[in-house]
Amino acid sequence: MNVLFLEPWYGGSRRRFLDGLVAHSAHEVRAVTMAPRYWTWRVQGGAVTLAEKAGEVLDEGWRPDLVVASDMVHLPAFLALTRDRLAATPVVLYLHEDRLTYPLDEGEVRDDAYASVNYLSALAADRVVFNSAFHRDDFFRVLPDLLRRFPDYTHVGALPGLRAKSGVLHPGLDLAGLDAARPAAEAQRARERQVGEGQPGLPVVLWNHRWEYDKDPAAFFRVMNRLDDAGARFRLVLAGKTFAEQPAAFEAGFRRYAERVLHYGYAESFADYAALLWRSDVVVSTSVHEFFDLSTLEAIHCGCHPLLPDRLTYPELVPERLHRPLLHAPVLYEGEEGLFETLRAVLGGEAQRLPTPVLREIPADLAWPLQAPRFDALFEEVAGQ
Repeated sequence: MNVLFLEPWYGGSRRRFLDGLVAHSAHEVRAVTMAPRYWTWRVQGGAVTLAEKAGEVLDEGWRPDLVVASDMVHLPAFLALTRDRLAATPVVLYLHEDRLTYPLDEGEVRDDAYASVNYLSALAADRVVFNSAFHRDDFFRVLPDLLRRFPDYTHVGALPGLRAKSGVLHPGLDLAGLDAARPAAEAQRARERQVGEGQPGLPVVLWNHRWEYDKDPAAFFRVMNRLDDAGARFRLVLAGKTFAEQPAAFEAGFRRYAERVLHYGYAESFADYAALLWRSDVVVSTSVHEFFDLSTLEAIHCGCHPLLPDRLTYPELVPERLHRPLLHAPVLYEGEEGLFETLRAVLGGEAQRLPTPVLREIPADLAWPLQAPRFDALFEEVAGQ
């Protein structure tokens, strides 16, 4: 099969997802992409550029059996602009996120225009696929509220049909790429132990999420500060995507923990990023909203014991037998106080960390060699092949 994939935000985890799919699919996946900037304009006008780029591919004589569009594509606009050449081609919409449920920053007002793009794109697609069950359920929980805000012709009755053509398929993970960075990371740890650099032997707590409000870094640093005041000993890796305007919590955290920070800021290469994961011991999430959390699963594969909110997508990502394990190795916590008490016990050795073989089982089924055939099967089903 020939699969045309539309991605107007080709960067970060979206880029890694698309690159992994292209590399591991049994079909020929041709990616039509745009640079990852100006997200509002990508949603509003990106379809025009994508239609032009798709036309250039078609002019080469290549014909897709299926079109796959990410959630940032204004799919009705793209299909209208390419109707002379792609009118009979089936379409899948893959949602990494949506603008119905994406959390707002303080003082921000939701613009229903972007949420409406997600809704209209879902209506236009032959199949709608979410990256987690939590994401799908949250989308359909909020969608009726969006429709009821319209003055008339709300079409709430169309929701059962939209839900019926929707499914869930987790992204694949580049576990082999993570493993390739392990020897260098272990050599670095050995050098630290040898020269006594950076207080070797202390557990390393990892933050590897975007430096934005929806990941709630302020809560993370409040907990770390309380732990520090209580005498807990630890080092920090502060990684993840950074932006021109960074949450104040990071600067204050760096000033306080400078001598204990092994890394601060964005890792420029995947190998450098993976090495940071292998050098860490515990990964913490304080997210107020999360559609999937690829970064946490990557850290778990690299041996980081997870401490995750008992909500959002996290109970779905961690096997049920580990939710409240009998091994005194806590994984899910409730509230900021719960994180403080749990992390204090983990850092102090009062609570066990899950052994590496158990940790590696958690994301193992999402390795691209296993997950790509599931995407291929979906594509074949929708295309009728």
